[in-house]
Amino acid sequence: MFFRFPPDARWNAERSVVEFGIGIGDYEGVVRVPRRVFQGLLDETPTPQRCLEAYYLHRTRLELIAERKVRRRRLTDDGNIEITGRDLRERNFRTSTGLHSAPAQ
Repeated sequence: MFFRFPPDARWNAERSVVEFGIGIGDYEGVVRVPRRVFQGLLDETPTPQRCLEAYYLHRTRLELIAERKVRRRRLTDDGNIEITGRDLRERNFRTSTGLHSAPAQ
């Protein structure tokens, strides 16, 4: 099975999140990334426009996190996905430690 990410990223003003779609098999959901998560990715105030720009700059990373959350069945009560600052830090930690812990050949 392959994950699908339609090109539908948008700002949801009611929730103050960037939302984008995700699908795999029969599952169709929405990934939400709150404004506060983008504070760690931006050097500036996370306005809606800057959050969308940051989404496109970090799209692959956010999609990989969303895939991991679906595989682990870490969905919200409404069956969707919310990416947190912890998710970003967890990914960074594993990537950086994985690079340094590989055995020398």
